[in-house]
Amino acid sequence: MTRKGMNVHSPGKARSAFTAVIAVAMLGSCAVGPDFKRPAAPDVTGYTAGPSIAATAAAAAQGIEPQRFAQDRDIPADWWTLFRCEALNRLIGQALRGNPDFEAAQAALRQANETVLAGRGALFPAANLSLQAGRERLAGAVIGQRNFAPTFSVVTALLDVSYAPDVFGGTRRQVESLAARAEYEDFALKATYITLTSNLVIAAVQEAALRGQIAATEEILRSQSAELDLVEQKFRVGVVSQSEVLLQEAMLDQTRATLPTLRKQLSAVRNELAALTGSFPGQAGEESFDFAALTLPLELPVSLPSRLVEQRPDVREAEAALHAASAELGVAVADQLPQFSITAGLGTTAAGFADLPGTRVWNLAAGLGQPLFDAGSLLHRKRAAAAALDRAAAQYRSTVIRAFQDVADVLHALQADADDLIAQDAAERSARASLELAQRQFHAQTVDQLAVLTAEAIWQQARIRRIQAQANRYVDTAALFQALGGGWWHQADARQAH
Repeated sequence: MTRKGMNVHSPGKARSAFTAVIAVAMLGSCAVGPDFKRPAAPDVTGYTAGPSIAATAAAAAQGIEPQRFAQDRDIPADWWTLFRCEALNRLIGQALRGNPDFEAAQAALRQANETVLAGRGALFPAANLSLQAGRERLAGAVIGQRNFAPTFSVVTALLDVSYAPDVFGGTRRQVESLAARAEYEDFALKATYITLTSNLVIAAVQEAALRGQIAATEEILRSQSAELDLVEQKFRVGVVSQSEVLLQEAMLDQTRATLPTLRKQLSAVRNELAALTGSFPGQAGEESFDFAALTLPLELPVSLPSRLVEQRPDVREAEAALHAASAELGVAVADQLPQFSITAGLGTTAAGFADLPGTRVWNLAAGLGQPLFDAGSLLHRKRAAAAALDRAAAQYRSTVIRAFQDVADVLHALQADADDLIAQDAAERSARASLELAQRQFHAQTVDQLAVLTAEAIWQQARIRRIQAQANRYVDTAALFQALGGGWWHQADARQAH
């Protein structure tokens, strides 16, 4: 019964109100906070001051070829194949299948992508179906009938629907932040890929250099042993003194003492190669590396400076972090604004399963909440988010500067490496000629043994430095590919080609 002057909303009117609330919410929806825009590439035309260098130095007489810098040349995905070493190619393939750090980065990306999909669920209504069955005893005293205490069963089936209209875009900004974090993990995976392949190339070069130094040291030992035999013969016939014999023995022992350190370093590099491939030291493969198995790439691609920010994974990581910070500021702003909610339920209740569907029940509600007092928590959270955005912007700029610095350092290093190799090669040749002259003069008894020992020490140092200079050229070549981004953007094409 309805009294005059009172309004009782019918289900039809309630549904109309429900529809109106949703319509107003959707029409008025917007995303508060800053809209992210990718930073523009730096207005830089070159990596180094002054004109670009077309090629490194060369020494035709010494067989040292120049490395040429191909401007605006793209980087291949499998750049390490330019070293033309099948053992290295196999090792990198094994590492990409078994390196645990690479697997962890892949799992982190999958986790981030699933988190994005989970976050998007908040943009849609949530529905829950519940079924409850129970048996109750009613106390008659409650309704004024003390001796009346019936027992009965109740079965309720209910579908609940809830929806929080994203009027000010807080949820969308949260999803945007999650997507940016997923993008961050994607580029973190690419960075891991590039670091892993670069470290493998560098470790292979280090092994080649150590094997070269060991071989050179063993050759020097053979020469010094032969020299010691000659000095001992001269001592027996009274041509030289015992002190000269002892000097030659000391030089031989000193050279021999350098071998254990070189072999220890070689074992450490071999263990590192095993670890990079996801193996234990005792499971290291049979592949070994020396300079005869490695070819130095002579054509080096150099990307345009304007493309470096697109190609460097660390720069793209910093950009994704900046994007996430921008979206988080939007979330903080939205938290200060009114929050809307809509809930609805439709179900049935009966005295037992046999009586279903029983009596229909329903509910419909719309809510509005506005923070009034929180001791400044929301305000300070917004300010913290703004500071985080400023921090991310500064870190992005720092990462870009370091990226350009890396390329500039490697380009200068490659030029210096070529100059150093030419100089060290010439020094080795001169030291070898000086030693041969000192040996002839000693045999002719025009100089003493000390002159020969001095020449031997200079030759030994020159040989080792020449090998190290050669290794530096290979290492910095790999560093250039890494500094320019490693060609990760061609990975999908490479996989399809295989």
